[in-house]
Amino acid sequence: MAFDYDLFVIGAGSGGVRAARLASKAGARVAIAEQVQVGGTCVLRGCVPKKLLIYGAEFSQTFRDAKGFGWTVDWARFDWPTLRDHVQAEVNRLSGLYMNNLAAAHVEVIEDRAIVVDPHRLRLTATGREVTAERILVAVGGHTSRPHDTPGQELGITSTDCFTLDALPASIVIAGGGYIALEFANIFSGLGVETTIVYRGERILRGFDHDIRKHVQADMQRTGVHIMCGSTIAEIAPLGENRKLVTLSNSMRLETDHVLWAIGREPNTKGMGLEAAGVRLTQRGAVAVDEYSRSNVASIWAIGDVTDRINLTPVAIREAVAFVETEFMGRPTAFDHADVASAVFSRPAVGAVGLTEEEARAKSKIRVFRTVFRPMKNILAGNEQRTLMKLIVNAESDRVVGVHIAGPEAPELIQLAAIAVKAGLTKAQWDATCAVHPTAAEELVLMGEPIAHDPEAPA
Repeated sequence: MAFDYDLFVIGAGSGGVRAARLASKAGARVAIAEQVQVGGTCVLRGCVPKKLLIYGAEFSQTFRDAKGFGWTVDWARFDWPTLRDHVQAEVNRLSGLYMNNLAAAHVEVIEDRAIVVDPHRLRLTATGREVTAERILVAVGGHTSRPHDTPGQELGITSTDCFTLDALPASIVIAGGGYIALEFANIFSGLGVETTIVYRGERILRGFDHDIRKHVQADMQRTGVHIMCGSTIAEIAPLGENRKLVTLSNSMRLETDHVLWAIGREPNTKGMGLEAAGVRLTQRGAVAVDEYSRSNVASIWAIGDVTDRINLTPVAIREAVAFVETEFMGRPTAFDHADVASAVFSRPAVGAVGLTEEEARAKSKIRVFRTVFRPMKNILAGNEQRTLMKLIVNAESDRVVGVHIAGPEAPELIQLAAIAVKAGLTKAQWDATCAVHPTAAEELVLMGEPIAHDPEAPA
């Protein structure tokens, strides 16, 4: 059977664009469909604009710290529209670069929503045109979720809305305790907004090491973020002048300008025709795939957040590369999802790779190394923020199986630590590495004695 394309990619985010470009360069006839704007969540409404807003929010602490170094900041005024518009200009610039790269790779870009009709056929919804492809790659990512059974939930906003707010609110209530909730709490509180986090669990950052969770929560509270654990939002009601009345599950009431839903993301599979084409979905609606990103339908693959494996942009890109290596280069390749580092741009920032203490204890005997210190810069500044570093070591092999950092530049540090963890280096090899002084990173090779087991730590 002759097909219109060798590969049809649905979704022009980081993963989809990389797969389309590489496959086209390998000689395939490739088209990519995107119904909104090329760039995907990371570039348009996620990692990139979020990090730029965080840079802007950090100046408030920088101004405070400057006094200890002899600087007098007599006058400073923040203008939200300036930051907002500069950020949007940058993400639009990056979207344009993505378009240019696709054109240079001779990929056909279709600005339309593509629906899967059968294992080799797709329909473009705006035009009604149908096309065929030997292979279909689903790379449509995910979307922010809302609790649709909560009265007044429509009065809240999502992280997507935060990037284009008309005005900065005086106060905000953030529902959720994961990385998105904490990062936007960092942004809003840093820009002077009264910020409250409402989280159903007993401590924020579920899934991270317990020491990191305690450290981050305590420091965020120290810097003025209100954190209310063990509670959820039961109802939102309108008040005068665009204010909201938030009723919590514990009957407490809060008045605020905005409510931000940061309770997770869901795969973008609804209405795509995947189930009708025979593609198996998970309970959460993600495309179920094997280690080569194949679905149960021989001609359909999926990568990135729509598979709900590890929802990180670099992972989607690596899955895209592995897909092209396997299907178009004749080199079967499966991306290894073990020991993928992650970062949370909270205040303090977090970097983590490998096993948490509780995960490691469940697998084998371990030794734990931990240090807490105030960075040199913070001492003169009178800034009480401290850095926590922690190594998890397999007691039998001496291999470092987990590294966890909370503090300034933690995301930058964890990238290099991830190389060592992925390579399987031992604690003895870490210790044999000479320190770089004076740096915070030197503490990673100077933790000489393991700590006693924390009785409060999960077994």
